[in-house]
Amino acid sequence: MSGSNNYINFYSGTEIEVLRIKDLLEGEEIPSIIQNDFQSGNIGGFIGGTPSTIRLKVRESDVNKANTLLKNLG
Repeated sequence: MSGSNNYINFYSGTEIEVLRIKDLLEGEEIPSIIQNDFQSGNIGGFIGGTPSTIRLKVRESDVNKANTLLKNLG
């Protein structure tokens, strides 16, 4: 796997914020992954993370395009 296909942390926030940004990225064909340690911990029966620190990850090769979209959002 080349470095440009590695997923890296792009944004961290509440679940609502992350879902909104994920939807924006998908509209521009930028794949992303949500990492929700809080929800994962609840499912596993323990506390992991907090509800306000949901992470959105994008491929390294898409970071510049994703940053431009995020700047235009606000």
